[in-house]
Amino acid sequence: MLLYIYDDLNPIAFGLGSGASLLLFRWLLYGVFQGISLQQFYYTAPESIFYIVYGIVFYIIRRNAVSMTYLRIFIISVATDMISNIFETYLRLGRQLFTMGYEIGRALLLVGIIRGALVCLMVMIYRYYRLFLIKEEHEERYRNLLQLISQLKTETYWMEKNMDYIERVMSNAYRLFSDISEERNERNWGKEALGIAKDIHEIKKEYALVVMGMEDIMANRLDDAGMYFDELLDILQKSLEVEARDQHKNIEVQCDVGENFYTCNHYYLMSILRNIAMNSIDSIDTRGRITISHAIQSEFHRFTIEDDGEGIEKNDLPNIFSPGYSTKIDYSTGEINRGLGLALVDSIIGEHLRGSIEVRSEVGKGSSFLISIPIRELEGVER
Repeated sequence: MLLYIYDDLNPIAFGLGSGASLLLFRWLLYGVFQGISLQQFYYTAPESIFYIVYGIVFYIIRRNAVSMTYLRIFIISVATDMISNIFETYLRLGRQLFTMGYEIGRALLLVGIIRGALVCLMVMIYRYYRLFLIKEEHEERYRNLLQLISQLKTETYWMEKNMDYIERVMSNAYRLFSDISEERNERNWGKEALGIAKDIHEIKKEYALVVMGMEDIMANRLDDAGMYFDELLDILQKSLEVEARDQHKNIEVQCDVGENFYTCNHYYLMSILRNIAMNSIDSIDTRGRITISHAIQSEFHRFTIEDDGEGIEKNDLPNIFSPGYSTKIDYSTGEINRGLGLALVDSIIGEHLRGSIEVRSEVGKGSSFLISIPIRELEGVER
């Protein structure tokens, strides 16, 4: 059943391992109670051959199947089981198999159908159980998201209130400026200046509350349950594809999970990968490719984000992680990007995750960002 659930399993290696393990276990078991003999080996060997043939046949049939529907699972299971049983039976009966071919064939087909039905049933139960767990997890995240939005709405209210304060301070400051310029109402200058100072102090207090509230929200959010890297990468890939379409660009986003892992720092990781990938989208004119890959080397997670965009000038490379630095200018309006994305990436990697980032770029060919983060920082464990 494991072969039908986990695509990463090598059927041939799994079959060889199962057959060898069964042979060794039976031989040792018989050896403890009855003593080791060749007869016991000959008796157990055909059963081990069953698993080896099963793995080989499964590999041959499975590699041509695009998706594993329940009908395909049933057909593959019946065919694989029947072929493997024929090999095992031939090793036990020899040429007798051909004299009793019809009866044995019918029996083996019946056994294959029963086992195929059981495999389908178990795979179905497993899939529904997995969907149930995923649904529960998504519902929990949705509840957390609603709570987060509610908290953010509260902070938004305080910010809107402060905007009214700021408008009033601006109006009072301009009136005081006009009075001073025209030397009017000189007796009220001190009173008006004191009023402006009091209003600014109130604004400062309100914004201090907003900052505290936002920090609490983010602290609680970052303490939320983690997620697997393949889930994070799937979300990231879809969001990047949507962003590329919104910018009317034909960009292929390729993601290679590498070795999957579970992390509670997925917000940091998402922020790192998304900010770099967004820069890649901006660097591509109308058509291109972005590749995000992952591998584990030694005690580090290695992430690589590559694009075939316009690249970065050699003189600009030392400055790209500086706050406010940006080469993204809209020449039609004169607006310049804030230049905080890569600065944020550098801060998260260096200060929060104790990692490092390296950039390689060539004008006209594209850029490559190489990120190294210790395993213990992302997974909380040593390997």
